[in-house]
Amino acid sequence: MSDALLALAMPTALLWPLLLMLRVPLMAALADRGRPAALIDGLWCTAPLPALALALGVEEGALALDWWLFGGHWALDGTRNALLAVTALLWLLAGGYARGYLAGELDKAVAGDGGAEARLTRFALLWPLTLSGNLLLLVAEDIASFYLGFAVMTFAGYGLVVHSGTPDARTGGQAYLVMAVLGEGLILAGLLWGAGSAGTTTLGGLREGMGEAPGGAWMGLLLWLGFGVKAGVVGLHLWLPLAHPVAPTPASAVLSGAMIKAGLFGWLATLPLGEPAATEAFTWLGRAMLVAGLAAAIGAALYGVCQRHPKAVLAYSSVSQMGMITALVAMGLVAPALWPALSMAVVLFAAHHGLTKGALFLGVGIGEHPPRLPGWLLWTLLALPALSLTGALASGLAAKWAFKTVLYDGGYKVVVTWLSLAAVGTTALMARTLWCQWQADRQARQDGLEPLLSPMPLAWLATLLAALTLPWWLGDELVDQGWPPLAELPGLLWPLALGLAGSVATWGVARWRPLRVTRRLPPGDLWWLLVGGWQRLRVWAQGSLDRLGSVQGAWVAWWVARERDAIEALDGMTRGEGWLRRHAAVLMMGVAAGLALLMLFGTAGIGPA
Repeated sequence: MSDALLALAMPTALLWPLLLMLRVPLMAALADRGRPAALIDGLWCTAPLPALALALGVEEGALALDWWLFGGHWALDGTRNALLAVTALLWLLAGGYARGYLAGELDKAVAGDGGAEARLTRFALLWPLTLSGNLLLLVAEDIASFYLGFAVMTFAGYGLVVHSGTPDARTGGQAYLVMAVLGEGLILAGLLWGAGSAGTTTLGGLREGMGEAPGGAWMGLLLWLGFGVKAGVVGLHLWLPLAHPVAPTPASAVLSGAMIKAGLFGWLATLPLGEPAATEAFTWLGRAMLVAGLAAAIGAALYGVCQRHPKAVLAYSSVSQMGMITALVAMGLVAPALWPALSMAVVLFAAHHGLTKGALFLGVGIGEHPPRLPGWLLWTLLALPALSLTGALASGLAAKWAFKTVLYDGGYKVVVTWLSLAAVGTTALMARTLWCQWQADRQARQDGLEPLLSPMPLAWLATLLAALTLPWWLGDELVDQGWPPLAELPGLLWPLALGLAGSVATWGVARWRPLRVTRRLPPGDLWWLLVGGWQRLRVWAQGSLDRLGSVQGAWVAWWVARERDAIEALDGMTRGEGWLRRHAAVLMMGVAAGLALLMLFGTAGIGPA
């Protein structure tokens, strides 16, 4: 693509969602009174289309904008193209899904429900705004554009989380916003520190300067944790299982499939991965990332299988999968020589997870509103992305083989073993998700079936097809390891077999001897511990303030009593003064007589001896 055409295509891809956002209030203003406009129409759904065409049509290129902030620099390369293509495609299909998903809101708005109209308008405004931020951060090479896109995506996404306005949605939105502010603060601190130290305004210059800077590891720690809030690093993940279940299903799909990958891209763009010249402190940072990633991969699986809502289970699955990706990124600091080959496996894994998890979340809505398909076919289609996420077929199998081959060749078999155990947890999570959907599907089929050619089933089927065929259309360079030979399949599929066996055994034991659960493990895990701790702190602080108030009251009462005593003493002195005034003459005469007698007796004692 020529420079002139790129200079036109890239701004168009970023500005088109904003133009569609500005179209929403115009349509609302021009709509007939009493009949709200159809804000989520076919044109609104095309917001990611120019970005998708850009990603599929351009292999690499750069665009310099001298007038933009401190000098804009937008670029496309292999990593950016892959993530941009998957991101734009998922937003496109989820937007089409939203047309059917929110049709009920439009019906309520037409019937005169002002709340439904407000929610629909807010969703139509914030969806393209969040998308524009997501797209900008992926093409931005200058720090200012990157942070602007990241912040816009983060804070506009808050409105998607709290869309329904229910108490649970407000709780999820509160957790999302608290963690977002924490993450943005850490990111901004790391970017400003790193940019100032390296004297650069680009992400590439930041990455190169950080590796050899005296405090580079501390800058890397800030950026790892800051982007880790979005990527669901263990301990910072607690917003995901609270926000995903309450958000509208299409928003959940892009939250888990696209937006949390912004954290991964932040790591890839800023950390000195694969740099042999990086200081030894970065090796220790990589080890910490590796431990945290494996802990999230296994711990989230153990906690997630205890959830009852399929979207909560999928949220913990996202934490687990991002933990696996975190462990792989950590190897870029622990073993820099592996990174050139491992980086392609990481991008393939992220792309696979984005589309597959999007298909799974959209499948939850399909389970609640099943289309007119035979039951066996519907559940086969619902199970396909679950099997792919476990690494048993299609893009999941290609991604698993890609990173396992690199780690085996590098001599890191222990890491492969831990990742395989995490895959066992993934299988259990997928089995739990399908079981929860099965429970809801029986009631949904009694309520009625959706036409197969309606927006929701079509968008879901397209997402499923895109996820399963990902290795064939995304790019051959990402599948450089090829497909595993038949002899390697048992080593790749044993986590699936073990996870299924464990799930079936657990189900059988539960049917034979049901467990008496006295307390359900709520989604959000650490969030409720923090909330409980905060409430106890408030109670303690209030008690301390009450005790201080009691002490203050006693102190004030003591001083009031002393003041009363002083006033009484002054009153007594005043009365004494009046008595003296009345008897002053008699007293003076007495004093004079006394002095005279003293003088007389004194004189009488003076004389010759």
